[in-house]
Order: sequence, then structure tokens, then C-alpha cells
Amino acid sequence: MIYIDPPYNTGNDFVYDDDFSQDKDEYITGSGQLDEQGRQLVQNPESNGRFHTDWLNMLYPRLRIARDLLSDDGVIFISIDDNEQENLKKICDEIFGAMNFVGELVIKTATDNNPSQINTEHEFMFCYAKNKHLQRKWICMSESAIKIMDYYDLLKRNNDDEKVIQDKLRKWIKANKSELNQVAHYNCVDNKGVYSASSNSSNPHPGGYMFDILHPTTGLPCPKPQNGWRWTEKTFWEYANNGEVEWGIDETTQPHIKKRIETATEILRSVIYEDNRGTTKMLSDLFDGKKVFENPKPLSIIKKIVNYITSVDDIILDFFSGSATTAHAVMQLNAENLAQMAIGDDYRYAPPKRKFIMIQLPELTDEKSEARKAGYKTICDIGEERIRRAGKQIKEELQKKNDENKQLALKNNSKFVLPRFKLDIGFRVFRVDSSNMQNVYYAPADFKQEQLELLADNIKPDRTPEDLLFQVMLDLGITLSSKIDETHIDGKKVFSVADGYMIACFDTDITEQTVTEIAKKQPFYAVFRDSGMASDSVMTNFEQIFETYSPKTVRRVL
Repeated sequence: MIYIDPPYNTGNDFVYDDDFSQDKDEYITGSGQLDEQGRQLVQNPESNGRFHTDWLNMLYPRLRIARDLLSDDGVIFISIDDNEQENLKKICDEIFGAMNFVGELVIKTATDNNPSQINTEHEFMFCYAKNKHLQRKWICMSESAIKIMDYYDLLKRNNDDEKVIQDKLRKWIKANKSELNQVAHYNCVDNKGVYSASSNSSNPHPGGYMFDILHPTTGLPCPKPQNGWRWTEKTFWEYANNGEVEWGIDETTQPHIKKRIETATEILRSVIYEDNRGTTKMLSDLFDGKKVFENPKPLSIIKKIVNYITSVDDIILDFFSGSATTAHAVMQLNAENLAQMAIGDDYRYAPPKRKFIMIQLPELTDEKSEARKAGYKTICDIGEERIRRAGKQIKEELQKKNDENKQLALKNNSKFVLPRFKLDIGFRVFRVDSSNMQNVYYAPADFKQEQLELLADNIKPDRTPEDLLFQVMLDLGITLSSKIDETHIDGKKVFSVADGYMIACFDTDITEQTVTEIAKKQPFYAVFRDSGMASDSVMTNFEQIFETYSPKTVRRVL
């Protein structure tokens, strides 16, 4: 899934200049602002005759790439407001195809403080699929139902009486009915939890199952529905034997199958309300009361969308990352899924391992802003720190939830299983740069022989072993999120990637001992510097060492 929140082209947004015909001096002279990498950022005022064109030129190529990056069953969500929503729809129809338009969400937020005619209370979010025909039905567990379950857990910690718990739960549901309207009928409690007794026992059409159901107390038959029962006799008594039937006080009432609150689902609705003032405060609290970012996206809405669209091992991309709300939402959802798994010992479901990729140009923060005063020079700095702080907070909350579930289980003399899987809040930060290799490495024909002799080492002198490692991972198609272990063999730094799938050593003066120890580990790939061997004899014996200890290893040199 891809989610982006691009500039809305309000006239104050920054648009990246796409005019590369100027020389360096002209470029700097004409610059409205330069980021720390030397890219030009210019304002796009409404007086500009290319006001819409400049914005579209910035976004169009990015959306073309985004479509290529999506999996066949992937989707993209794009936030926008009235300024460009018409133009955005047109270019998305062209890029993704009008037939792949899934729908438009209306995000109702806090009202405009300075209306001229109409008080604008909403923004939009367009959704397109790579291939709409490959989309499954988007459903997930009801968030309102989760609120009821959480309140039930709270009541159960303080009371064992099911009647008392049920009475208190019903009063709470009644008091909060506006928020729980779709699931307010889940207001009954037994020893298994919360359920609804309002399900219909009648078959929806004539021709249902006709058989007698004898009341367990009176022994008399209960009244049959006109269309017959909706389940077979065998199925009904299986439910009854498992305590899943709600009986009336006598045979005059039709029995009902209990509908457990865990089965309550909801669909993604086109109108979502979120007071963004709460989002702003949440981010400020995360940064010790400092307002480091203006108008962050609502965490709850992004989390909701990710929950509906993705599976537990999907990748979520946001290439207008801003304050990294999308990363925060992915970690939060993974933690909530993990907490739900920890309640019981049922591990039929895969653990949540959603991954995020955030991309953000290093736009400079305003020198007078709270962010700059707090030490955050660029928006990237804010996003990185948010992921660190949010990850730590989420992990602490998950531990607290696990402790509460454990105490509840002990109190009720029931089984509690600690989660088998740990929450991964780790991430890596990369900056796009030029190749680690000298130009001669790629285009030797452009160099004279004397230049080639001067460039005895293919690698640029300012590059670290870590720089080389990640370039090799990209070259070999190894994901940048792979596990990396660093060890030393004979005093040389050695990287083991993806549990030994690739082993690399970029030090110099490598001896046969180092080569032999690496070969004995039998990696799929082994990578060294071309100039890294200590002597000609090591280079001469290199192939023989691998043929002896790991003949299937693919050897690569830089």
C-alpha cells in the first residue's frame, strides 16, 4: 500500500523546481530556498501563470513511479483538498486508469477559522488500485466493538459476577451509544465474554429447516419460525452443547445463537471524522510539549486505512513522509495486533510484521520555529525522532497491556500465554547519494591509461564499509531491512547479512585465515574488495579456499 500527503498547492507550499537548464551560479542566484543537498525549493503563488502546471509537473512523475512500485493487488491513497482535487483526479485516471478508481474518502476535520463564504470542514482522500479486480472485500474488526471489549476487560478485573458486569456494561454502552451505535446490541455477558442475543433464528427465505427444539427447562417445544430455522438440527445442538445458545425463560420464546463480539466487523465508510486538534496535541506531547510540526496527519485515520487494506506482512510506502505519521501508524497497528494475539494461546494467525518505507526530502525547518530551536534542522530529523519516540512509547504500552492481561488471567484462574513474537520497532535511515565506485568502475573507456593507473582502487576514498555494504545489498537484491551482524575475524570487520545469506569484508590486508573462516560459513554470497587481499598469494589461493570449503558460494569483488 502507498499513502501520500503531497503539498496541497495552497500558494504557500514549496514545489521543487524542475528547470535544470541553468548553470550553478544562476541556479543559486535564482533560488528561493535551498535544502541542505542543494536542491531548489520555490514557492508557487497563485499569481504564477503556471500555478497548476508546476504542481502537476511535480506530482505526475512521482505517481507514475508509484504505480510501478505497487504490487498487483496494491492500492494508493492520496490526501488532497479543494485546491487541486479536480486536477489530481484527472491525472490519477490517466495513470492508474479510471476503471481502477476505488473511491473517495471525505475526512471531516476541525472547521476553518477564517471562512469567506463556506466554512470548509473536510479534506479528501482518493483511492486507486493497481488492479481493482484483484481487491478482496475490505472488512476488519469493528473499532467500536474493540472499545466494548476493552471496557469489559476493565470491569472483569474488578468483579467476577457476570450479572454485575453485564449491568455496568449496559449502562456504559447506553451512555456512549453515539460512539457505539453499530454495536450497541452487544450487551450480554457470560463466562466466555460479551455477546449479542438479538440474532434472528428464522431463515431469511421460505424453505428453512423444520425440527423441534425442546426447551431445556420445561421440555416443551419452542415455536418454529414461519420460514423454518436458519441452521440444521445438528448445527444447532453443537452450538447448544458449547453454551452458545440464548434460551428464553420458557418454551414460549425462540432460542437464539449467541453472536460473539469478536465476530463484529465493519467496512470502510466514505466519511470519517477526526478532530485534528487532538492529533496536533498528541504529537506535541510526544515531543515533550514542543510543537515541532504543523498540521500532522491524523494517526487514527492512517492506522484505520492500513488495517483495512494490508495483511500482516505487507509493506507500506509514504514518499511525502513529513512527520512520519504513516510509520507511527504501522508500528501502532502491529502492536495492537500483537496484544490481541497475546490474550490467548491461539497462534493460527501469522504475527504482525508490516514494514514501512518513509521518504522525505530534507526540507529545512524555519529558523524561528520550535522545531529548529529544539535542534531539528530538517523535516527528516523530525520524522526520525518521532519514529524513535513513538516506537519506545508503543513498546512500553504493549508491555503494560501484557502485564494487565496476565494479572487478569491469574485473577480468573485462566490461562495466559505471553506473546511468542516481539514487536519490531527498529528502522534504518538512508540518504540518496552517488555511487561508491569511481567513474572508471563504470566507464573505463573514457579514461586514459595513466588515469587508470592512478585509480588503483575502484572505490571512492571517503566511503565507509557500511556504505559499501548497503550498495552491495541493493546490487544483489537483498532488502535493506535485513538483519546485519557485525563480527571480527583475524582483526577484520566482517558483516553477516540475513543470517549468513551474504558475508562481506571490505577491509584491506585480508589474510588466508579470514578468507578461510568466511568460506567455512558457506554463505550464498561472499563479497570482498578487489584490492583487499594482503598479498598475491592470498589472491591466488582465494578460489581454491572457496572450492574446498564452500564451492556453491557466489564470490563477488568490488
